[in-house]
This record gives sequence, structure tokens and C-alpha cells, in this order.
Amino acid sequence: MPVESGSSAASRQAKQKRKSHSLSIRRTNSTEQERTGLQREMLEGQDSKLPLSLRSNLLDLFGQIEREFENLYIENIELRREIETLNDRLTAEGQTIDGGDLTKGALKTKASHSTSQLSQKLKTTYKASTSKIVSSFKATTSRAVCQLVKEYAGHRDGIWDLSVTRTQPVVLGTASADHSAMLWSIETGKCLLKYVGHAGSVNSIKFHPTEQMALTASGDQTAHIWRYMVQLPTPQPVADISQPPCDDDIDFSDKDEADGDGEGPNECPSIRMASTTLRSHQGVVIAADWLVGGKQVVTASWDRAANLYDVETSELVHSLTGHDQELTHCCTHPTQRLVVTSSRDTTFRLWDFRDPSIHSVNVFQGHTDTVTSAVFTVGDNVVSGSDDRTVKVWDLKNMRSPIATIRTDSAVNRISVSVSQRIIALPHDNRQVRLFDMSGVRLARLPHSNRQDNDPTHLQAV
Repeated sequence: MPVESGSSAASRQAKQKRKSHSLSIRRTNSTEQERTGLQREMLEGQDSKLPLSLRSNLLDLFGQIEREFENLYIENIELRREIETLNDRLTAEGQTIDGGDLTKGALKTKASHSTSQLSQKLKTTYKASTSKIVSSFKATTSRAVCQLVKEYAGHRDGIWDLSVTRTQPVVLGTASADHSAMLWSIETGKCLLKYVGHAGSVNSIKFHPTEQMALTASGDQTAHIWRYMVQLPTPQPVADISQPPCDDDIDFSDKDEADGDGEGPNECPSIRMASTTLRSHQGVVIAADWLVGGKQVVTASWDRAANLYDVETSELVHSLTGHDQELTHCCTHPTQRLVVTSSRDTTFRLWDFRDPSIHSVNVFQGHTDTVTSAVFTVGDNVVSGSDDRTVKVWDLKNMRSPIATIRTDSAVNRISVSVSQRIIALPHDNRQVRLFDMSGVRLARLPHSNRQDNDPTHLQAV
């Protein structure tokens, strides 16, 4: 009677095990439709704001991932059993195989191959939708609570920019398309002063670091420096909200529009003449800022150039050229002689004036659409926002790649960074304002206005 060798017996035993596992896989697949139907019923019964089609796509993707790992798990068990059989045969020879290491290696190789295929499928098929979902699923461990505190009404057209003084008295400044800039009491919301010296839209406003001077950029192709003197009003006690308002307490905005520029007891005082006018641009001046120390200013224009001026003489010191399209913004470092300019050419440039004899420039191509603004933080960071729906945080010591990227669902307008708390405020084209920290974690979204028309002439403090 023939005797079966040990190797053939082990081979037949392995085949039987593989056959039993293949039957197990078929049984699993046979119940897949039932399980999918049950999951879809549970999905429809859940309360979610996601569209049903998007939720169904997510369910299909997670189902594919589950099946991949289920197959890997079954193959892992099979490999372990085959290794045990081989170890039994090799025990007599004093040789053993580390089943744990071998299994991990085989599992890691196969898992890496399967994961790469699935990852490529996800990127090509669901790239747009998943990017939005992933950005909204980021951790929000330290959410900020925001609520409306004050409203500043007085402009007759859209507000492009705002700024706060760095010295006493602390006031708020706004720049508007109505050809004016206004200074406000932050506490009371009262207009303290109006500058009406420009012949075009006022696109930006910045305050001198130590003196009571303001710098405004305008669509009339100029930038103005003007002095101001204001006295903060005494905060009024909180009114009794239990009493109904009388007719004299409502619709102040309508009455102001009816009064026009006429004089009256509530009329905001105005300034019509600038102390210094900076001329040399051949296009709209979209932004302007003070260099550290306040002795020089930089302006950015649609003529594709940024200009550096001496404040005392109003003379042009340098013309910063190199951008291929219109500039959208400029910003100066709070403590160093550094300037960053952004442009519609999808780049932003870092200009270094720290060495009087050498003026260097670095070009950064980190976006795929118009860079709407790039600003410095108190530390050594630059934050850039773009129409490509991303905001990126860069380290000045290593600008090769961003240290954080924020992906949004709408184009990003002129961004702002909190000096004290290192919070990034992102105004979007979809009329939303979101707050993020410097690592890209979303903190809050500012509440919407109660005004149904979202009036751009009104400024809100939260």
C-alpha cells in the first residue's frame, strides 16, 4: 500500500483550507446585497445634512474599504496556518520561521498595493467632493464662541478694508467704495471723523505705528497720508429694552441718507485735504502700508508695480516690478523691513529691505489662481489666500512648502490675522467669515447678519 509523503499531505491540507476559505468568501459575498440594503435603510433613517447621493457614495467607498481588509484578514489567517505547518516539518532540522515577521511583511506588501489602488480610485473619482468633506471633518477641539456685539452704519457703498489704531486713542478705520474713509468709536459705534479727499474708491486704510496719521489707497491712482484728531465719546448706559422704541429711535440710516452732506447736530466731521499725496502709479492703487518705523510706505497697484515712498519728502524711493499681472495686496512686517506683495499672476513676492545696499526678492508659486492677499504674522509666518480656495501658512525660515494648508468651499478674499491670539479670519466670496488657528484647525464661523440683503455698507463687530 503506497505511503503518502509528508510534503504531499501538507499540500493537500493547504488546498482544502484554501477551498474552505474560498467558500467562506462566496458566502460573504452572497450576503453582501442584504447587508448593503440594510445599511441603506439605516442611512435613510439617520438625521444628516449631507445629500442622499453623497451619503450613498460614501457608503459605497467605505464598503470597498471593508471588503479589502476582510480579504486581507482571511489571507492573513491562511498564511499563519501554512507557516505553522512548515514549522512542524522543519522542527526536526532545528529551523523555524518567524511567522509574525513573515506574516507582517506579506500583509504589509499586499495591503500597500491594495491601498494604493483604492487611493488612486478615490482621487480620480471623488476628488472634488471628498476634499470638501475632509476639510469639514477637521478636528475642532477649541471652538470659539462668536456673537454680534456692535454694528457700524454710515457708508453708502461697500466696505473694502478696515484697520485699528496702534496707539491711543484706539479707534476703528474703514475704507469704502463711496470715496470715503471713516473713523469710529469701537465702544459706541459712533462715527468720529470722515476723510473725503479721494476722487475714487478708497481701497485700504492703515494707521501710523506711533502718530495719529492714516494712509489710504484709492482708485484715483493715488495714496493719501492725512492727520486726524478725535475725542472718544463717553459710553452711554445700556438702554431699557423693555420699553418699545419711539419713532425717533429707528431708521437712522434712512434719515442720514435724506440729509445728504448737510450740516446737523449728528453730522460726522470731515477732512478734505491730505497732508501728503503720493503719485506715480498708472493704475488703481489697491493697497498701501507703513514700513516699520513709519518713515516709509509701500503701495500696490493694478499697474503691476509696488512703490516705496519716503513719507517726509513724498518722493519715490524704489519701484518694485516683476509681477506679470495686477497686484492685489501688499503688507509689511511689524518689526522688520520686509514687504510681501500678491498678484493675479498666482504668485506672491517677498521683498527684503533690511540691508540698505542689497534689496532681494523671492518669488513663491504656492497657488494655482489669483493670490488675493498675503500677510505677515507677529512671528515668522506668512499667510496667503487665493481664489483657488486655499489658505496657506508659511514659515519665513523655510518657504519651500507650507506648514499648514486650509481648504475651503469658496474663494478667499483679503485675509486678516489677529495680533494677540494668532487667529486667521477668512472672508469668502459666499459672504461667510470663518476663523482658523495657525495650524489650520477651524475655530468658528461668524454669525450671519439679520439683514436680509446682507448690506455691504454696514460693518459688524463680534
